[in-house]
Amino acid sequence: MAERVRVREIDDDEGNRLLRIVRRGTGSVVTWRRAQMVLWSAQGMTVAKIAELGFTSEDRVRDVIHNFNADGFESLYPKYKGGRQPKFTLPQRVEIKKIAKSKPAEHGLPFSRWSLAKLADFLVAEGVVDDISHEGLRELLRAESVSFQAIKTWKSSHDPDYAMKKARIEHLYAVADGQVIPDDGEPTVIFCMDEFGPLNLQPRPGRQWAERGGKGRDPEREPRTRMRATYTRTQGVRHLFAALDLGKNKLYGHIKKRKRRGEFLEFCRYLRSLYPIEVRIAIICDNFSPHLTTKKDKRVGEWAEANNVEIAYTPTNSSWLNRIEAQFTALREFTLNGTDHASHREQGSMIRRYIAWRNRNTHNPRLRRIINRANVA
Repeated sequence: MAERVRVREIDDDEGNRLLRIVRRGTGSVVTWRRAQMVLWSAQGMTVAKIAELGFTSEDRVRDVIHNFNADGFESLYPKYKGGRQPKFTLPQRVEIKKIAKSKPAEHGLPFSRWSLAKLADFLVAEGVVDDISHEGLRELLRAESVSFQAIKTWKSSHDPDYAMKKARIEHLYAVADGQVIPDDGEPTVIFCMDEFGPLNLQPRPGRQWAERGGKGRDPEREPRTRMRATYTRTQGVRHLFAALDLGKNKLYGHIKKRKRRGEFLEFCRYLRSLYPIEVRIAIICDNFSPHLTTKKDKRVGEWAEANNVEIAYTPTNSSWLNRIEAQFTALREFTLNGTDHASHREQGSMIRRYIAWRNRNTHNPRLRRIINRANVA
C-alpha cells in the first residue's frame, strides 16, 4: 500500500465505529478494525505486532491484508447482514393488507367488520398464509400502516361497478409502489388528481404562539385582534387543480378561476407534457361531471385515447380511494389554517410556495405523519 490516505473516525446510525478513508479525493466509509490493520501494515508493522495491537489472531490479520491486496478498498466496506428472513412474502403482505381493508360482507361473511381472530381464520381458510398468530397479524398490519379506525363519517358506495373500479385503482397503486410489474400496454406512470376548493378570501381558524390571556394577563396590554367579519365577499373564488405523481412523490398544482371541463383538460395536457408520448400514464380522479365523457361532450375520452392516457375513476362516494386527498389535508394544515389573505394573488402565492417546499421536503416527519394519518387508500 504505497499511496497515502487520510483517516477520520465517524459513527454510523447504529453506533458502530467506522473510519472515513479518503484516497485521491474520494471518501469511503469502512469498518474500523479492518482499516486499522491495513494502515498498520502500510506503516511496516509485522503481522504479529498488528495482531497484538488489534487484540486478534495472526490468521485474521493475514486474511484482512490478503483481501485488501485482492479487492482493494471494497474489502473494507461494512458487510451488514440482516436477521432471519421475513415469514411472509411481499405478495402475501399485499394480499393480507387488501383483505383487511375490505369488508367481510364482500367475501360472503355475515360480519360488519374484521376482528383479528376472524381475519386470521379467513386468511388461513383462503390459503393466503399457512398460519398466522393474532399478535403477528397485528404487527404486520401496523407495519403496513393499517389501523383499526372509527367509521362514523364513512360513506358507503352504491356504485354497481364498485368492486371493478376499486380493484383497478388498487392495481394501479401496486404498479406505482413497485409491487406489480405492469403488463405491456399498461400505464407505468400514475397520477392522482382532484380539485381543492373553492378557495375563499376569509379568516381561517388555526393555532399560533401567543401571550396567555385571562386574569393573569397585563391589564395595560392591547386586546387580541379579533377575526374580521366577512358578510360580503366581492373577489370571487379560486380552485386548485392538483395532481400527485406517485412514482416521483411529486405534487403539481395550478390555480384556476373555474373548474369546468376545459380547465380540467388544460391541466391534464400539462400532466401529459411531463412525460414522452410513448409512456402511457393513468390519471385517477373522481366522478365530478367535468371529468366524465358524456353523450353531449366527448372531449375527455377522445383526448385520453389520442394521447395514450387512461382515466381511472373512483367509485361513487369513494373519493377516499384517491391518494391526493391526504395531500389536501397537509396543505390545509400547513398553509391555510390561521390565515386571512387580502387577495387571491397573495393566497395563491402561498399555496404555490408550499407545493415547492413540499416537493423539497418529502421526508419531513410532521408532513409524513399528517399524510399517513389521512391516507386511507
